[in-house]
Amino acid sequence: MRRDYVTLDIRQADQDGDHLPTAVLSYDGPTDLLEERLTDPSGDPLDRERIDVAFRRQSGGDDASGVFSLANRMTGEFIVEVNADAASVRTLVDAARRDDDPDDADGCYRVVIRREGEEVASYEKRTLLVYDGEGSLLRQHSLIPSGVEL
Repeated sequence: MRRDYVTLDIRQADQDGDHLPTAVLSYDGPTDLLEERLTDPSGDPLDRERIDVAFRRQSGGDDASGVFSLANRMTGEFIVEVNADAASVRTLVDAARRDDDPDDADGCYRVVIRREGEEVASYEKRTLLVYDGEGSLLRQHSLIPSGVEL
């Protein structure tokens, strides 16, 4: 799937808000391709346990950029990828680290996929892994729930 089919918008990413910070991925490519990637081989929609979210930095400095992606945990295949700036992803991570989130919450941030203005998938997540350009995990920039071993 081409990255230029997707745009990323970070919403409700304020630390004082009552809503989960949200990464909205707006998709404008072929519908059948998106539907295929959001379902398992039996046609059932992928649930949040089968989706991994990551950001791979490709450049450094003040204007750092990279690729924000959702991948199928079972197959490792990318579902959606989009070019993004590191500052936007950092805003999402910082907002998701709110101190007032209860430990038993379903998620600390949300990823929504939209097509033609309609929501086609939504996942509440607690993990977002951030990697440098060489593929090394940047723990201090990632969301890793306590008790999770990597």
